[in-house]
Amino acid sequence: MKRKPSVSHDEAIIRRLRKGSEFAVEYMRAALEEGDEEEDGAQVLLIALRQLAQAQDIAKVAKAAGIERESLYRALSGRGNPRLSTLFAVTKAIGLRLTVEEVS
Repeated sequence: MKRKPSVSHDEAIIRRLRKGSEFAVEYMRAALEEGDEEEDGAQVLLIALRQLAQAQDIAKVAKAAGIERESLYRALSGRGNPRLSTLFAVTKAIGLRLTVEEVS
């Protein structure tokens, strides 16, 4: 029996993100919530943003955000440390907005 070739977790997430914005919104919410609860929470957020950018063609996202593609990859890597202006530009380029809400 032939087995289907497996895909990485990242590729599976990127494929799912390409299918609709509703999943993208929930995925970012989950990344923000998880990131808020963990020490390395910033990494969780950056990886989620990178996957969203890749799902929408990272070169197009970089151009829309006014950032060089290579710089965007670096900023959204697990060790990235992007400026707040970069985060706002990228989220706007992918059609999302970061918001704040009161913690109860």
